[in-house]
Amino acid sequence: MRYKYLWLIALIILLILTPLFLSSFLMVFLTEMLIMILFAISFNLLFGYTGLLSFGHAAFFSIGSYVTGLVLLHIYPSIPLAFVTGVVAAAIAAWIIGYFCVRLDEIYFAMLTLAFGMMVHTIIWKWDRLTGGADGLVDIPRPNLNLLLFEVDLSSINSYYYFTLVLVAIALFVLWIIVNSNFGLALRAVRENSERLQFVGINVRRYRLISFVISGFFCGLAGALFGPFLKSITPSIAFWTKSAEPVFMSLLGGTKIFLGPAVGAVIFMYLKEIISGYTELWMIYLGAILIGFVLFLPGGIVGFLNEKLRGRRLGRVGE
Repeated sequence: MRYKYLWLIALIILLILTPLFLSSFLMVFLTEMLIMILFAISFNLLFGYTGLLSFGHAAFFSIGSYVTGLVLLHIYPSIPLAFVTGVVAAAIAAWIIGYFCVRLDEIYFAMLTLAFGMMVHTIIWKWDRLTGGADGLVDIPRPNLNLLLFEVDLSSINSYYYFTLVLVAIALFVLWIIVNSNFGLALRAVRENSERLQFVGINVRRYRLISFVISGFFCGLAGALFGPFLKSITPSIAFWTKSAEPVFMSLLGGTKIFLGPAVGAVIFMYLKEIISGYTELWMIYLGAILIGFVLFLPGGIVGFLNEKLRGRRLGRVGE
């Protein structure tokens, strides 16, 4: 446990110091990676801890992104106002969609979330006057962040990286508290045997819906970070392939370990960057890699390493 926290402290120090020795291109890549880590771990609250596979979480990511962009473009250029509005909009959408989806199980749940996700994508694509249609939103401003005693300039990639790092760290800490609370324990029970919980009088649908809304809330925060980061967004961020990305990340890293999807997100982003530089059909090759991981490492990379370390400890105890 002590070494685990030492590694965490070392990682935090490294992330703080990275702008000192990385190029602007790598800082852009690292900032996007942080956003995708939040997206993956937020999704995994529903998938890994509640046992529900969603193919529509890009809807909440895109709602958070579009609402944040619209507020910054057309209402008032304020980062706090835009982010709060975008995240709340994503949470409300998650509550509405989740209300219908949590009534179903397994493949039916997955297909219904996919249907709702594609519905959101179609609305974004067709509502030209509001969302810009196929062109999306362009020239999204990145105004200064006004705090109580000072003002933070977010125009440079390094400053926006630090802003993203702080928000992602806070969000992950809140999610970590949730999964290690009594509520998180109840979610694991829902995942393992929902029927038995229903027999003892526990409202499983309520726990699923709360998990769905929390997951959508933090996916919306990831989307809110994404819009000002790129300064332009298109309907592609609401397409079903975007919903598949956190599924890939979670399976690559490990669904039953909190930081497993974060490791999966790092691997996914790196492989995507490398393979897409050689071919436009990068999804085919990445899918083949994922099939290999699912067949040979069903617990993901972190799950596999965790089992190996646990086996070594047990071996030492046996000696």
